[in-house]
Amino acid sequence: MSIDKLIRIDETKLKVPVEYKKGMLVPGIIYLDKKLEADLEPQAVDQVANVACLPGIVKASIAMPDIHTGYGFTIGGVAAFDLDHGIVSPGGVGYDINCGVRLIRSNLSKQDMLPRLKELVTALYRDVPAGVGSKGRIRLGPDDEKRVLLRGARWAVENGLGVASDLEKTESGGCLEGADPSIISKKAYDRGRSQQGTLGSGNHFLEVQFVDEILDTKAADVLGLFEGQITVMIHTGSRGFGHQVCTDFLEVMERAAGKYGIHLYDRELACAPYKSPEAGDYLSAMKAAANYAWANRQCIMSWTEEVFARVFRASPSGLGMSLVYDVAHNIAKVEDHIVDGRKKRLIVHRKGATRAFPPGHPELPAAYGKLGQPVLIPGDMGRASYVLVGTEKAMDETFGSACHGAGRIMSRHQAIRKAKGRAIWREMEDKGIIVMASGRETLAEEMSEAYKDVSNVVDVVHRAGIAVKVARLRPLGVVKG
Repeated sequence: MSIDKLIRIDETKLKVPVEYKKGMLVPGIIYLDKKLEADLEPQAVDQVANVACLPGIVKASIAMPDIHTGYGFTIGGVAAFDLDHGIVSPGGVGYDINCGVRLIRSNLSKQDMLPRLKELVTALYRDVPAGVGSKGRIRLGPDDEKRVLLRGARWAVENGLGVASDLEKTESGGCLEGADPSIISKKAYDRGRSQQGTLGSGNHFLEVQFVDEILDTKAADVLGLFEGQITVMIHTGSRGFGHQVCTDFLEVMERAAGKYGIHLYDRELACAPYKSPEAGDYLSAMKAAANYAWANRQCIMSWTEEVFARVFRASPSGLGMSLVYDVAHNIAKVEDHIVDGRKKRLIVHRKGATRAFPPGHPELPAAYGKLGQPVLIPGDMGRASYVLVGTEKAMDETFGSACHGAGRIMSRHQAIRKAKGRAIWREMEDKGIIVMASGRETLAEEMSEAYKDVSNVVDVVHRAGIAVKVARLRPLGVVKG
């Protein structure tokens, strides 16, 4: 298909008309300005169109400005389905179920950090396991394995890894009800047993940052952010456990699509009707993996605070360390939204997209009720990350969703080829950023040129009005797998 068929709606949005592809039930909407449009992949547009063909889809197949080709759905894809006639698709959640981001604030300043930065990053690299096949500090027995899947971040707090207030500022309280450990495969349990409390590889990271610029003073005050402040961002998900859950259910869903007579324009969009037993089982397993991921980020936060306490010789509370918020990127949730003037229950798939709920939404923590949901957008390890807040316009246009990151413009193989002969860690050090990783290829894959400039991506979201910029954060130290 030709991207020439796309129609520009305004300076931040493109429309994929229903005529783009036979079988589309709704249009596609892609949030892109003309600058970012230059990097738009035709295959990603086709994926937006394919999602628009799925039964029961409501309003539009949506993609955020960090759009790039994914498995089934694009990365940056959002789609909502009617509960009576719609479907559930693992391709709309992805392999890394509840990959997400957690932001921690402190009372430390950049000036406090710089003399101890190398010591701190070295200690974080040593104390937080990271990388392909990494094994965590936690060994889960059979009973604990099930409790993690049922309790999520609550399990970690109950075991001394964090405090109750962390749960208040975690999406869904760090736990989705309805997980069913009994339907998880032995292989998924085997893969997850030793990976609780690990960062993983690829684009996952633990980053020491400073607040470079406050863009909304009132919102920043509510979030406890100030210029020059040290923050920590943790980006990881459900590791091999969630990957295996997705793998297991892709086979189930492919059979289910045939069983229920669902025509797939892409077999990667294997799905089942929401009310079918196959969809019910997948959602119960997905919730278990989401809970595993929330426990994972909670554990890593606790160990990060331990390292800070040791390096700065003060307690985490004495350093003013506390959770700003934790958001999920890859998840499907049943939510209430207004469609054609009426409230409807929908199953919203977000794949590489962040919830961006507005002020007054009942799912927000009390502290942020008048502010809106914090939206955490990490960039690449050499540029910036952003804190935004959700808006009513996001509820109207995107089912309360915004982008989740910068978005790749190079494959990992392309990035490795481009980085040949370069010392990426030294390039980062020349910028004042200390980077530690378990493999040289990881740094090549994740170099800045492999990504869109996150500032451009966030600017589209801000101008479109689906989230509003609060603060820009710059990296000082990065730990990668």
